[in-house]
Amino acid sequence: MIRINEETPVEILQDIKIGDLVTDGFSKTSLVESIETTDDGLYKIYEFYLNTGRVIKTKR
Repeated sequence: MIRINEETPVEILQDIKIGDLVTDGFSKTSLVESIETTDDGLYKIYEFYLNTGRVIKTKR
C-alpha cells in the first residue's frame, strides 16, 4: 500500500499506476482506477481516482 500525502516524494507519485492500492492515511483507501496529472505553471497536480469514487489530490 502506498501512502499519498504532502511528504510523498515525486518519484513515488510518478511510479503509481492503475491497480495500485493507495491511501491518504485517513479515510481514503482503495485501488487506483485512473490518474490525472496537470501542471498549472507553479505546481504539478496529481489526482488519483479510486474505484470507490473518491479522489486523492496532491500538489508538488
